[in-house]
Amino acid sequence: MKRKIYYRYNPQTLTYDRIYPSKKDRIFTVFRHLASGIVVGIVGLIAVVYFFGTPWGRAQKKEDELLRAQYEVLSKRMDEAITVIGDIQQRDDNLYRAIFHADPIPSSIRNSGVGGIGRYDYLMELSNPDLIIQTTKKMDYIAKQIYIQSNSFDDVLNLAKSQKDRLKHIPSIQPVPDRFLKQVASGYGTRIDPIYGTPRFHAGMDFSANIGTPVYATGNGTVTLADWKQGYGKCIVIDHGYGYETLYAHLNEYNVRAGQKVIRGEQIGEVGNTGKSTGPHLHYEVHVKGKVDNPAKYYFMDLTPEEYDKMLQIAANHGQVMD
Repeated sequence: MKRKIYYRYNPQTLTYDRIYPSKKDRIFTVFRHLASGIVVGIVGLIAVVYFFGTPWGRAQKKEDELLRAQYEVLSKRMDEAITVIGDIQQRDDNLYRAIFHADPIPSSIRNSGVGGIGRYDYLMELSNPDLIIQTTKKMDYIAKQIYIQSNSFDDVLNLAKSQKDRLKHIPSIQPVPDRFLKQVASGYGTRIDPIYGTPRFHAGMDFSANIGTPVYATGNGTVTLADWKQGYGKCIVIDHGYGYETLYAHLNEYNVRAGQKVIRGEQIGEVGNTGKSTGPHLHYEVHVKGKVDNPAKYYFMDLTPEEYDKMLQIAANHGQVMD
């Protein structure tokens, strides 16, 4: 390869003089061209990357988009699972637990939060942290709801196992059989006070019968009171367990004492006219978890469907009470 020859114009002689560059000049020239090439190459590479991206960058972007799509699908499925869990919780509270007269799970327990402050801080270092944290929170919420629901089903299962014994204790017959009744004087609800003639709430049912008519325990239980009670006269209270309690008032005599265990259908006293009473009758109340309930709902073991329907109609009358 021929060497390049360099000339420089001489304005004094108006001619071109040949020059001989030094080794240093030649090295500098080489490096200058090399540097220019590198700069142009880098600029070109940057332009290509900016407009078209690198293969690695395109692959990473595609992977990020795929990951986001998978998280969004997972999040949607978890939303569907949360909806299903909510439906199960509704049936648990309003059907399964209601069958056994069990209290629903408090909303304060079902809706309590998961984790604490800073629980998800470690996820902030990942790509797409907001999406990952949102999904993780849903997973934790679902896990907690499943745990709570599992414990609730265990409770319902235990209630079901004890149902045979429970049925023996639920008050489910009339305290005075139909054959002894003159009438059901008044049912549960707002009635007319026999003394004052004004409306008041009547917390039980009144069964009109002759003095001395047998009064029977309506379910297995333990007598907690067999004594005089203000307004009720001679009175018996039976704790049946499982949240049930019955009261028998205006009795003539007791056949039991406090602390005694009784079984359904056992005679515990006699119809009387003691206390605040306007005639011989039995005043009967059913308490469930400390609150009065309509006794007419608890005669299902003693009456045919027709008799039960008639009893509900009689109990719904708004006539005068006898106490």
